[in-house]
Amino acid sequence: MNISSSVVRLCGAVLLGAAGSACSGVSTQAAAPTPSTALLQQLRAEIGGAACDAAQQCRTVAIGHKACGGPETYLAWSTKGTDGAKLQRLADAYGARRKADNLASGMLSNCSAVMDPGASCSAGRCVSGGNNGAL
Repeated sequence: MNISSSVVRLCGAVLLGAAGSACSGVSTQAAAPTPSTALLQQLRAEIGGAACDAAQQCRTVAIGHKACGGPETYLAWSTKGTDGAKLQRLADAYGARRKADNLASGMLSNCSAVMDPGASCSAGRCVSGGNNGAL
């Protein structure tokens, strides 16, 4: 084997690896956050630790937007340390962004309804479940 064939093999392996990464969706570079990701990070930051003293402080907020309509999921939050109006504005903005993303990408959904799990206070933190405030 001469040097030129070794270089060709090495280049081929590098190109094949790069193509595989591109097809798998795995990036070798850190991607900038998308508008949806940035809004979700703001939502989570607003919720924070969701500290609670009692179940009455725990609520859920619908977030996201499935392609067929309705929320993608619910997040538990606490009235003890979260501004509910601000949280709802962020959730609405995130839902609108996800709806736009779905329309732009042609995203499909299983169209199943996601039910509000409610929230309860467990070990001083609001967690999903318990059906407090569920419809």
